[in-house]
Amino acid sequence: MSTVELRLNPDLDVAHFKAIYQRDGLVQIPDILPFETANALHEVLSKSIPWKMVFAESSPQQGTPDRITQLSNDDIQAMGQAAFGQKMNTVMAMARNNLGFLYHSYPMIQAAIEGWDPGHPIHHLTQFLNSREFLDFGCAVIGAETITKADAQATLYAPNNFLTRHVDDGFNKERRAAYTFGFTPHWEPDWGGLLMFLDKDKNIRQGYLPRFNTLTLFDGLRIHSVSCVSPFAGAGRYQITGWLRDDPIPGRG
Repeated sequence: MSTVELRLNPDLDVAHFKAIYQRDGLVQIPDILPFETANALHEVLSKSIPWKMVFAESSPQQGTPDRITQLSNDDIQAMGQAAFGQKMNTVMAMARNNLGFLYHSYPMIQAAIEGWDPGHPIHHLTQFLNSREFLDFGCAVIGAETITKADAQATLYAPNNFLTRHVDDGFNKERRAAYTFGFTPHWEPDWGGLLMFLDKDKNIRQGYLPRFNTLTLFDGLRIHSVSCVSPFAGAGRYQITGWLRDDPIPGRG
């Protein structure tokens, strides 16, 4: 992928997408990248990411936040089938009460800061998502005064993976919009893995396939979830997800 230039599709109609976002608090932008670039990124995500399974576990101390657990394949094998099965039972019990998630992740910002996997092409995407080209585009579409950075994690939803309903506001209310960047070709609605939006009565108002080469921007304060991926899904659901943020820049102001 190092030979592929990361850039936005030059034919994007910013004004059109901005009008949709202002009306609906959500917009899907197809063909966000040139096709060859999106295809190269799919190759990276599907073939070379050292994924870890991530899920929430209840904290042993009452009143403290749930713990986020990350397990590599080696971690799972070392744990043993019985211990891993017990953890999964706990995850499913939490999910029945609308708590938690289960999917595979590569935390792109953490990886870049801590120097994981030097030379891996995923780091080029991390840089692009925090380039002025991408941040200014997102800023214009959502109508924010400024966007200073983008959080980013690569995600793989395999069969039985899910994200229960929630909202995204951030610790300091610094998140201006959530985004998903789709790199999943040929997905079927019966496979699950839909990005869903719910109203206050728990009715599903909108549901979206994880379409290939599509950027979805939405108001993270809308209740949303990712439906459970079916056991018969024919592929992995590959996405880059995160938030457009306007955290204060150190040394300014």
